[in-house]
Formats: sequence, C-alpha cells, structure tokens
Amino acid sequence: MSKLETDIGLNQQIIPPVPLKVENTGLDFGFLADLTLKTVYADANCTTERAAEKLKLTLPVTQELLQHLYHEKFVEIRGLVGYGNNRYGMLDRGWQRAQQLLENNGYIGPAPVSLQAYTDMVLRQSAARNSVAPDDVRQAMSELVLTDTTVQTLGLVASSRRSLFLSGPAGNGKTAIAVALHEAQQGEVWIPHAIEVDSQIIKVFDAHNHQATAVQSVERHDERWVKIKRPIVIVGGEMTIDTMDLIFSPTVRFYEAPFQLKSNGGTLVIDDFGRQRVNPRDLLNRWIVPLEGRVDYLTLHTGKKIAVPFEQLLIFATNLDPKALVDDAFLRRMGYRLFVAPPDKEMYAAIFQQYAEANGFEYDPARLDYVFRLYEADQRPLRACEPRDLIQRCTDICRFENRSWALSDELLKLAWFNYFGIAPAV
Repeated sequence: MSKLETDIGLNQQIIPPVPLKVENTGLDFGFLADLTLKTVYADANCTTERAAEKLKLTLPVTQELLQHLYHEKFVEIRGLVGYGNNRYGMLDRGWQRAQQLLENNGYIGPAPVSLQAYTDMVLRQSAARNSVAPDDVRQAMSELVLTDTTVQTLGLVASSRRSLFLSGPAGNGKTAIAVALHEAQQGEVWIPHAIEVDSQIIKVFDAHNHQATAVQSVERHDERWVKIKRPIVIVGGEMTIDTMDLIFSPTVRFYEAPFQLKSNGGTLVIDDFGRQRVNPRDLLNRWIVPLEGRVDYLTLHTGKKIAVPFEQLLIFATNLDPKALVDDAFLRRMGYRLFVAPPDKEMYAAIFQQYAEANGFEYDPARLDYVFRLYEADQRPLRACEPRDLIQRCTDICRFENRSWALSDELLKLAWFNYFGIAPAV
C-alpha cells in the first residue's frame, strides 16, 4: 500500500460517526433535553428539522428529545409540517424551566461532545497525521530567503512536531518563518463546536481562528464536529496567565476555550515572547507541564481541574536576549532552537530582487548598490523585512503620483525617507 493510500485510510477511520440514538452521543439525556428546550425557547418557529439543524443532531435523536419535552408538558405540538417533522411551541411550564436553565447556563447552539470524545479524537488525529517531507518544507519556505541549514532545522521541527524557540533581532522574519512552518503541515482536522464537562459548556470552534472546509457528501459524520484546516493561532503581548485558562463569561455563563486548546492539531505561535504584561518566568512555568506531558490542565470556575490534550506545534519567538528570559532548564525542554540572524548583503540582495520583481519592478543591481550606500551612510544594520518595506513604499509613491513603474535612486531615496523618517545622507 502506498503512503498516499495509507494516509487516506487513516483519515477515513477518524471521521466522527453519526449518533443515531441519544445514548450514542456520549452525553446525559437530561442535559440534552435541557439544551433542546432552550433551543425551542429561542426559536419562535421551531420544528423538528430546525431544532436538529441548530443542535447538529440527527432527526431521530432530536425527535426523541422533543417528544420527551412534549410528554413532560414543557412544549406543545402545534402542527405537522411533514413526515417526522412537527412544529413545536413553548408552554408556561417550559418558559419557566427554560428561564431557570438560562440563569445557570446561557449556551444555546450545537450540542457539545464529551471531554472524553474530544480527547480521543485529538489523540487519534495526532497519531494519524500525514508525515512532512523535505519537499513540503522547501515549498512552504520558497518565498523566504533562508540558508540551507535553517531550512533543514525547520524541516526537522515540522516532521517531529517538537517545539521551537526562535530568537534574533526584530525584523528578520521570525513570525514569517513560523507561519511558513505551519503551511508545511498539510491536512485537515476535526474539532467540536463545543465540549461538555459536568454540564458546563466550553466553546471551541471559533470562526476567527478556524477555517471550516467542505465535507464530501459521501462522508456522513457527526455534525457536532467541524472539519477545518489545521489551525494556526498567534498570540503576542495580550497573553497573560489568565488567558491560558478557561475563560468564563458571567454574562452568558459558559466558557471560551483558551488559545492553546483552539490550536490543537495545528500550530501555536507565542510571538514577541517576553513583552507580555506578566513576568516571562511565570509564563514559562505555566508551559512546563504541557511541554513535558503533552497534557494541559484547565480550571472550571467551580475549582475542578480537567486534563485536555496538548497536541500542537508550539513556537516561541522573541527578539530579546534568551538568557534574560529563560534558563537552561526550560530550553532543554524545547525541541529545537534557532537563531534568526540579520541577512548579509547576498541574502538582502536576493530578498530585494524577489520583492522588486513580485511588485512589477525591473531589478537593477545598480539600484541595490545605492540602497547599500544609504545603509552605510546611516550606519544602519540590514534587516530582512526592509527590502519588502522599501519596495512597498516605492509602489505607494508610483501609484499615488502616477509615476512609471521603474526603480530609480530618487524613488528609493524618497521611499527611504518615508520609511525611516529621516533624510538619507547620500
């Protein structure tokens, strides 16, 4: 069997099966009945089909739950829309019960999955993930100008999915490298809309961080799960100890998953590490357990701790001196370390040519010689981001002043002034 056939077979085995009975959902019947009642409460034109769509449950399961509410006199049947599809409305007893439920938990939406089901799915998908080949890494890094040694290290990171500590001066592509490294890991993963723990709801799917993908019609699956592109979550200065735990909203009374939970199956980038509003060592201590055991511990507002998988590629990126941030004990826990050095003239030239041609300019080495003279006159170090930024300023000027699309010393001089805010010395 070929590698491709093996990967396809593994992916097919982890499609979440459709629960045809309430007991197959992994959730308590009473919990699902309460969620169904809140669904009817929030829908003035509720039918069996509409409730099933909102709950992401099958019609037989939804019908069983609605019939239970009907026999308990929480709802009434207001007519038959079609075979197996009734219209429901709330009764007074149902209104009272729904309001009581909403005071404790305001969640109305897709039925969650159990914590055990989530854990099992994450671990199975992690074990079945497609391998990363050297060509995948080279293709992902093709728009970056990197040394062969750097690309090799990044390939080892992508293949092993061990953590990476990126350091080096600002503006030399650490974040770009992290994003490209994520792109080298192809494939899709299943995540739930939400997780249930002790009748508490943790909302997982987030349209900002998760991009849903189409599911082929032949893939019948439990619609409480969403198939997404491998997620990449980037957090920076806004990260605190509190944002690494479950985020409980006292208004809606359910939880939002923290960023590390949302990145499971993908990549988590801690950008600008050391510039958070909390002591770096406190943050590092918080990461030690997940790094060592691939398990994270989160706390409900009741005080109960729950264990969740920690299955993502973790990347730290900092432009501060690592010795001032971390100790050797922490660095030993990192899978790989990579110092991203400023470019030399040869690398700078390659980046400059790449961006110039990509933006429609004809590359002329004489123009680059002029740029290097500007750097030398200002005694300014080369940075990998600056060829792109200078070319972008050139395009802004040409577009605004309706100039011909051609690089010149005069155009570059003006771009230099607008970018660095000082008149060039030459």
